[in-house]
Amino acid sequence: MNPVLVAILLGILQGILEWIPVSSEGGVALASTALAGFAPEDATRLALFLHAGTGVAAIAYYRADVADILGSVRELTRRPFADETADLSFLAIATVATGLTGLPAYLLLDAAVSGLEGGLFLALVGGLLVLTGLLQRFAVALSLGERHSPNWLDAVFVGALQGVAILPGVSRSGTTVSALLLRGHEGESSLRLSFLLSIPAAMGANALVLLDDGVPAIDPLSAVVALAVSAVVGYLTVDALVRLVRRVPFWTVCVVFGGLGVVGGLLVAL
Repeated sequence: MNPVLVAILLGILQGILEWIPVSSEGGVALASTALAGFAPEDATRLALFLHAGTGVAAIAYYRADVADILGSVRELTRRPFADETADLSFLAIATVATGLTGLPAYLLLDAAVSGLEGGLFLALVGGLLVLTGLLQRFAVALSLGERHSPNWLDAVFVGALQGVAILPGVSRSGTTVSALLLRGHEGESSLRLSFLLSIPAAMGANALVLLDDGVPAIDPLSAVVALAVSAVVGYLTVDALVRLVRRVPFWTVCVVFGGLGVVGGLLVAL
């Protein structure tokens, strides 16, 4: 298939899947393996690389929030988690926690996926998707009640889980939103905090891949196309999702697609 067309399709997938409780990394890795025959390790690195596009989408969509957060930097050292610095405090601590868990997870991922081929890789992704869906359902069922501002425990808990979500098949948005729901934040607030937290995580994942092996698997033009498409589609998807956040039971998507991934992967392996 034409490399630019593959890039467009992968950008569309990343732009949509990043924001719903289906792993964008797992979905993009599976698609790149199926469409272009990439090896599992190359497919996974490419999926991480494309997070920068949806990071740009989050910055554009939440530009007013980002401006307010940056404007509160000078108050952070004096009044962490005060009303005007709560978001910045949350993002700063959660990003550090993400790095502390995400880097070891990335190194584990790099070693693990290089030993998987074909159906076993598909089955692994599918199994992790099922676990993500069950976590989402569990979080909704046991939500602790409504809270309006994040605290340091939210930041450590959510940030650490986001680092683990570097593994293919584990939904970053599904995991972080579930964690925020468990901590008592309501749906739209959970989405907002999760999407804002995706910005440093996305840029960090992209930088990690670039420093490790450079632009993975595809040529520079296709890489630029994929990033641009993921940014545009990501912006439109965030807008649609925020409007429908209280009407759609997203957790079921993870279980259905994860189950199909497990069955399909095992069939390929056999």
